[in-house]
Amino acid sequence: MTKLLLRLFIKDYNNTESILVHSAIGKLAGITGIVCNILLFLGKLIVGLIADSVSIIADAVNNLSDASSSVVTLLGFQMAQQPADADHPYGHARYEYLSGLVVAALILLIGVDLAKSSVKKIIHPATVEFSIITFIVLLVSIGLKLWMSAFFSSLGKHIHSTTLQATSMDSRNDVIASSAVLIGCLIEYFFHLNIDGYVGLIVAIFILYSGFNIAKETISPLLGKQADPELVEKISQLVLSHEKILGIHDLLVHDYGPGQCFASVHVELSAEEDPLACHEIIDEIECDALEKMNVHLVIHYDPVVLNDEEWSEMRQIVDEIIHNLDPQLSMHDFRIVRGSKQTRLVFDLAVPYSMREKQKELEQKIEEALLSKGKQYVTIIRFDGKA
Repeated sequence: MTKLLLRLFIKDYNNTESILVHSAIGKLAGITGIVCNILLFLGKLIVGLIADSVSIIADAVNNLSDASSSVVTLLGFQMAQQPADADHPYGHARYEYLSGLVVAALILLIGVDLAKSSVKKIIHPATVEFSIITFIVLLVSIGLKLWMSAFFSSLGKHIHSTTLQATSMDSRNDVIASSAVLIGCLIEYFFHLNIDGYVGLIVAIFILYSGFNIAKETISPLLGKQADPELVEKISQLVLSHEKILGIHDLLVHDYGPGQCFASVHVELSAEEDPLACHEIIDEIECDALEKMNVHLVIHYDPVVLNDEEWSEMRQIVDEIIHNLDPQLSMHDFRIVRGSKQTRLVFDLAVPYSMREKQKELEQKIEEALLSKGKQYVTIIRFDGKA
């Protein structure tokens, strides 16, 4: 069904690197959410008013909030499509993340309001009129929400959208909420136990849970989260695919929203290579990254001395020391700086963020290990963080 809708409404839907395709898929998701949620809201509201059920009405209002969220999602994708301008040189793609944050705020407000109504219903219970129509409406709602959850999840994975993934999670929670309402109605009908208010409270809790999760998912990219491992691997493979590149390090990815990805990386090339030739290689890789991956890549060139016996020996020794301390550690930008009075080993040490507090301890252990091997060098270590 998802692929059928994509084929019907979006040309070249597999070209997800295109901001136009990305935006079109987001808009399709928004319009689908608006239509489905309004239909569910009207059906449940009518049944809830007839049955005088706060839990069914709560579920209906939840669907109305979902429709509002879909409107915000639709607007977010539309605004994110705007090109870069003088005030926003990195574009407007983060509007998509902001729309997700607004969705989370709306869901949280609805959840608080419904929790209050449910508590009142617990204190002052009233009989719920259950009918076959109520049963059918709730059953259809569960089925439709299951499809919507799968639909949004599929689209979210297709275009790597946290907003659509969050919307999918919201629909999944709606399935749980509607199922709880249906079970509550059946229990009251068959066992004459009035748990309508309690079920309504459960629904409200799920709404709040959904809101907090969506807020967490959308705030993370706004703050600057760890780069997608798949994207990092693709960039690494692209750079290393050039035969002259000896190695890479310090790969940083900056996400300004879908279609606005900037990255920088240090590449190692032989010091014997002609600088102009190195410049040509770097230019070629940067152009490939933009053309093939839509990533604005900036490359820093690090020359590596290959025919220096002392350099090769000391690099191997330091590599072994670092690996013995912790296999998670890695070294790059290794060089020997010879002075009139002392010789320095200068290198960068990539340390997991969980070990950043142990920097001085690591530096001391490396110096002690070098001395134990009879190597009289002054070590200058620059620490880099890594996941």
